[in-house]
Amino acid sequence: VPPPPPHLACAEPGEEEEEAPQEGPGPGACLAEGPPITSASLDTLIQNLVPTADYYPEKAYVFAFLLSARLFIPPPELLSRVCELCIKQQQLDQMRKFGPKILQLLTEWTETFPSDFREEKMVGQLKDIIHRIAPCDEAYWKTLNQVLQKLSQRLDLMSREEESIIKVSLNASSISDKLAAFKTKPLPIQKDILSICNDPYTLAQQLTHVELEHLSHIGPEEFVQAFVQKDPLDGTLKKKTSNLEAYVRWFNRLCYLVATEICMPAKKKQRAQVIEFFIDVARECFNIGNFNSLMAIISGMNMSPVSRLKKTWGKAKTAKFFILEHQMDPTGNFYNYRTALRGAAHRSRTANSNREKIVIPFFSLLIKDIYFLNEGCANRLPNGHVNFEKFVELARQVGEFMTWKQVECPFEKDQALLHYLHTAPIFSEDGLYLASYESESPENQVEKDRWKALRSNVLGKT
Repeated sequence: VPPPPPHLACAEPGEEEEEAPQEGPGPGACLAEGPPITSASLDTLIQNLVPTADYYPEKAYVFAFLLSARLFIPPPELLSRVCELCIKQQQLDQMRKFGPKILQLLTEWTETFPSDFREEKMVGQLKDIIHRIAPCDEAYWKTLNQVLQKLSQRLDLMSREEESIIKVSLNASSISDKLAAFKTKPLPIQKDILSICNDPYTLAQQLTHVELEHLSHIGPEEFVQAFVQKDPLDGTLKKKTSNLEAYVRWFNRLCYLVATEICMPAKKKQRAQVIEFFIDVARECFNIGNFNSLMAIISGMNMSPVSRLKKTWGKAKTAKFFILEHQMDPTGNFYNYRTALRGAAHRSRTANSNREKIVIPFFSLLIKDIYFLNEGCANRLPNGHVNFEKFVELARQVGEFMTWKQVECPFEKDQALLHYLHTAPIFSEDGLYLASYESESPENQVEKDRWKALRSNVLGKT
């Protein structure tokens, strides 16, 4: 599905004359002429969504409205309202001109927000609206069946993909924290990252595969759905944001994997080697435009069990690490990172190859930015109007993300390394601290007490 335009654009002169806005203050006329809508009642905005014989809403309007309207009206209710307006409109317009336009609107909805149609109720309403408004035209019915078939295939694929992501999460095992207490054993207890891959660029490429795989499953509506206040007992909401949550779990896993790999080796020299390796991987991620893996690696290296290993850090060459940390410094609302992200986004827009198109934003910060935009969208203005300007702003941000997530990863897959990234055992926080104290002894009484408690807890567990 081509990404929606990130802004409300007006049709170019000479484009689709048949779809020019109708005269007078008809639905959407204010969109095509004069200043764009800044605010309106929800009813007016819904009216602007519905085509007529002489009017079709801008693609950007359809995307912006369908994305954020769910803050005020659930998709099934919105579809029902659209159906009512269509029936009224049908009585006014020539069916020959109106039918294909409503079909086009419903096609846009099913292609851009397919998960809205997961509920049987929505599919039932979709079929109902189409049957009520259908002209007796063979070509129309053929297109209609293609739309329904495509939607069904897309929903099946989405379900299978979500099941496979859950499966991968379940296979990701935790190392028994007891192993942390037996680090002095001469034989390695588990494989480590350097035995699987010792080339930082290769690992950065495979991390980019994992990131883009996760991004490809996230629907635009998940960003808004995550903030819709609903009944906490309603299980469907969980389903509606499952891809987004799986992606956050991946970030956390990568943080812990980096920390585990550093704390695991018994010898200081080996630990320093792993630190230097991950610094190089982080730098390659930065060069690729993979800011999410970059931030996960930095976060893993900054976890207390890792950062307290002063002797280990003393042995490692860390100048490059501090440069990368500076790039991701939260000062000034992540000013340095946002500058780098703009640079990557510009490179992506002018790119000749998929390699240059890659932009993987630091996801937690994107979610935070979108949260504040959602707040603005969800608050009505004093006159009861909906702040459509905020809808457009949110659509621009989500639309840009939709463009980035559609980039095909240009790197060859390394199945063994991908399997390791998804399934290599990781320590819990307690396990990390225990491994850290076993590597470099506690320095004060608080650490000594904690070490003692961890040993008795972890080793006392059956």
